[in-house]
Amino acid sequence: MTGCEFARLDQTCPVSHSKQVLQMTAHWTEIEPEPLCDYACHIGENPLWHPEEACLYWTDIGTGRLFRLEPESGKHEQVYSGRPVGGFTRQADGSLLLFMDKGTIAVWRDGEIVETVVEEIPQEADSRFNDVIADPLGRVYCGTMSVKDEQRNILRHGRLYRLDLDGTLEVMLEGIQTSNGMGFPQDQTLFYYTDTGARTIWRFHYEPETGQLRNQQPLITVPIEDPDGRPDGLTLDSRGHLWSARWDGSCAVCYTPEGQEEGRLRFPTKKVSSLAFGGRQLDEMYFTTAGGQDKAENGNLAGALFRARLGMRGIPEFVSRIGLT
Repeated sequence: MTGCEFARLDQTCPVSHSKQVLQMTAHWTEIEPEPLCDYACHIGENPLWHPEEACLYWTDIGTGRLFRLEPESGKHEQVYSGRPVGGFTRQADGSLLLFMDKGTIAVWRDGEIVETVVEEIPQEADSRFNDVIADPLGRVYCGTMSVKDEQRNILRHGRLYRLDLDGTLEVMLEGIQTSNGMGFPQDQTLFYYTDTGARTIWRFHYEPETGQLRNQQPLITVPIEDPDGRPDGLTLDSRGHLWSARWDGSCAVCYTPEGQEEGRLRFPTKKVSSLAFGGRQLDEMYFTTAGGQDKAENGNLAGALFRARLGMRGIPEFVSRIGLT
């Protein structure tokens, strides 16, 4: 590894493509993910490609930071510091919609918060959002964390909300342990939702017109004896396959639409937290990791951002349209 691969704020590092080109000849499970930058994130999360800017954003929930990477130049920087951001979407006007602690939802543009959509959710005053996704009409599904005591016993479960275009919230699901990765296939008839605490990825029938979720069924349940961790962030590729990051599993797992495992991509760090397709052709995968506050336990690259070119493409993420006409 060269020093520039682990440069900190506002640094530029030339990106080497030769290793990735050689890897393309191998099956994707044999590819070694490439570390791009290491901010030692406590909980790196929500990688999201911004096509108008040709850049990737991601958050570190644990330290209240937001980052931005320009892959073509290699430049990366911290662009926000403040209250924890558990997830965000790209608005149709190019701004970011931040989902924060206490149920706060705010618009961020050009380095500052310019509008608050939801000041606070009283039921989430001691919780925070964790992972969000825009739907085809621009609404946002946004989940919250459960509240636990010092012995990690759940005092109050989390919820899944739907934020409608006018800024109102509707509770979609309750009894959630750890709200996490979500996704829509290209035909927009299904919705996938991860509860990490329940070790399950659920499948719903999705109604685009109303935003309702019906017929909840477990698609993938990771056995408690599985040594490769718990399902975390989620995305889909253009084939309709699901990609699930594995917290404490040192891997990302690819599943067919029927829930059958296709293979695993291995990482040199334990907590692979989320993943997303990016690049101008959506042919690159980006992975956030966590545990950077304890590299001795989680690996020297814990909390770093990784990339891999696996010979497949993603599908564009929907944009949110909250408060926009």
